[in-house]
Amino acid sequence: MDQPTATKRCERVLDAVGDAVIADREFLETVLTGILARGHVLLEDVPGTGKTLTARSFADALGLSFSRIQFTPDLLPADITGSNVYNEGTGDFEFSPGPVFANVVLADEINRAPPKTQAALLEAMGEGQVTVDGDTHRLPEPFFVLATQNPVEQQGTFGLPEAQRDRFIVKTEMGYPDFDGERELIDRRADRVAKAPSVEAVLQGREVPEIQRVLEGIRVDDKLRDYVVALGRATREDDRIDVGVSPRGVQRLFEAARAGAVVNGRDYVVPDDVKRVARPALAHRLVLTDEAGVRGVDREAVVADVLDRVDVPAVTPT
Repeated sequence: MDQPTATKRCERVLDAVGDAVIADREFLETVLTGILARGHVLLEDVPGTGKTLTARSFADALGLSFSRIQFTPDLLPADITGSNVYNEGTGDFEFSPGPVFANVVLADEINRAPPKTQAALLEAMGEGQVTVDGDTHRLPEPFFVLATQNPVEQQGTFGLPEAQRDRFIVKTEMGYPDFDGERELIDRRADRVAKAPSVEAVLQGREVPEIQRVLEGIRVDDKLRDYVVALGRATREDDRIDVGVSPRGVQRLFEAARAGAVVNGRDYVVPDDVKRVARPALAHRLVLTDEAGVRGVDREAVVADVLDRVDVPAVTPT
């Protein structure tokens, strides 16, 4: 598959999801960018904005198998990964796969489960496998986690561990719909005879890895590669930050920028591709100092300051 074909496929997915989900195009592009870059996506917002519908709609549009895990305070790790179950007929223990065995896994309200249970996803997200009682089981490919969470300030939530936050390539928010969007929600609710919004598959599941491979051929100028590294390193030098962006985070920013280029119809990356994904790709990886936390410093504001400080290279497409 070439870049123009991949871009057309992306447009079809975005159009299909956009017909069902009341959200702006930029938000949907950010989610798709994370998926194309072989990453996991964290959606954070207040309850009732459509996070769950967004995750399900992307799975349907991409033609991939889907599984939903509702995270609760009493959820156990085995409820996610699966467990060995005794078979009375054979007299042996057999592995019973958990709901994590799907192409697209919706981890709904992930921060309502305690850290031990959240950590059950770490191996799956990082290595595409789970280990149960010493035996390793591969997950289907492609494999994505689309996790939703309510803001930590909401009662009954647990902040995600730093290691888990670092596994998400992007973290983004839906925000409230505009007036017309909210009015459309009312109209949908008024017509109770009509079916709930649904999305038909516009891709075959096997096409997703083909689109992902297109990213490997996207051109990135050496100056832009230096720019990506400089942005990551600048976060570590900010006085408000205790732990800056990791080398993994720098690589993920690079991958997200390439995905953004494909979504926007180019076979090369421009500085705006990097700047567009910098906030969702970097902010959630930052660990504030105690003082900055007390002062209520916003991680996204730190990323914005870094973007202002680091010189943008002049790049001429070739």
